[in-house]
Amino acid sequence: MNVPKDLKYSSDHEWLRVEGDEGYIGITDFAQNELGDIVFVEVDTVGDTLEKDEVFGTIEAVKTVSDLLLPVAGKIMEVNGRLEDEPELINGHPYADGWIVKIKIHDLGEVENMLDAAAYKELIS
Repeated sequence: MNVPKDLKYSSDHEWLRVEGDEGYIGITDFAQNELGDIVFVEVDTVGDTLEKDEVFGTIEAVKTVSDLLLPVAGKIMEVNGRLEDEPELINGHPYADGWIVKIKIHDLGEVENMLDAAAYKELIS
């Protein structure tokens, strides 16, 4: 299972890549593997400010629909437009082209409370 060391992780299997006071969020390799073939991603919260653990969208696989939870509080700034036509990017490239949303992080201190790669690997093992 691919767990990049430069990212932070939630126990709900979202990852966060921090760039200044902004961040990119997606689901982990473990999560996409558990979901199976992803066929649709819906995010209708662009422009909204959400708290940590609030639902920011849904992800649909062939057999299930799952909520996407924000791992830190912030404002949803952008959705990865490529996912509209290519939701399978999440299966093939969950940490690169398969990012889901870009956010403005409200409290960088919340990032410190997320799991590092070693702790996330322990969680999924």
